[in-house]
Amino acid sequence: MRTFVEIVDRGSLTAAAETLGLSQPAVVRKLAALEKHLGALLLRRTTRRMSLTPEGREFLERSRQILADIDDAERAVGQDDTEPRGEIRMTAPLEFGRMHVAPALTSFLWRYDRVRLDLLLLDRNVDLVNEGIDLALRIGALPDSSLIAVRVGEVRHVTVASPALLQRTGIPQHPKALSRLPCIRQQNMPRPETDWLFREDSKDLVVPVDGRFGCNQIAAAVSACVNGMGFGQFLSYQTQELVEQGALQIVLQGYEPSLWPVNLVYPGGRLVSSRQRALIAWLKDALPQRGAFA
Repeated sequence: MRTFVEIVDRGSLTAAAETLGLSQPAVVRKLAALEKHLGALLLRRTTRRMSLTPEGREFLERSRQILADIDDAERAVGQDDTEPRGEIRMTAPLEFGRMHVAPALTSFLWRYDRVRLDLLLLDRNVDLVNEGIDLALRIGALPDSSLIAVRVGEVRHVTVASPALLQRTGIPQHPKALSRLPCIRQQNMPRPETDWLFREDSKDLVVPVDGRFGCNQIAAAVSACVNGMGFGQFLSYQTQELVEQGALQIVLQGYEPSLWPVNLVYPGGRLVSSRQRALIAWLKDALPQRGAFA
């Protein structure tokens, strides 16, 4: 089971062999023996890629539960061994992860020196089961799924501009004024890039905007905003440092849309290991203390 899980988590037989300290032929033999014992093909393998079969996906989920249970059982009966230990794989959005999650995780590792942690910073929703992820931080409303969610905070949508641009245009007093002003178009937004969402009188207000500069990468869009190319609408943490430095100024605060929830999520039906419980508790305390939320 451990070999099978490592193959899936590492993405290849070679990488799994290196992690386990085995030769690649030994890993191949273990996988073949497991599939023969089960009477089912777990992985489809070609020269270019590897993918789980439906049986493999089911066995992977159950294997993770069993291995986590074994780890906890060994820890529970071990002499003087009360510290969390083992490996955790976590994912978070790129910028939020860089600013807040990574520092919180390093402090967690200083506290629990038997834990090994891999952090994947990706601006996409990862398939936790198929990609071998134990825990994910997600921003925004969660679709109905089997994932278990733990709320850790909320973030704002803020509209910002550089002081130089505000000197030229004046400070807008209503969101509709933005339709006549230059704005930064973000091509990775869930709604059309030229529609910005606000809130007025407890109702959503959609304002069409436009501008000469558009970008699909947050950091570049924020940089263009700092350079005076237009107004920008971002999540609060994406501009937090620049607002504090005075490079950007928040406008239209009275019209900000509803707060977005920030959750830690993990697959339901899986036994949660002591190390994962410890990490969730740590992040629930550490992230608000870092000023990560609205």
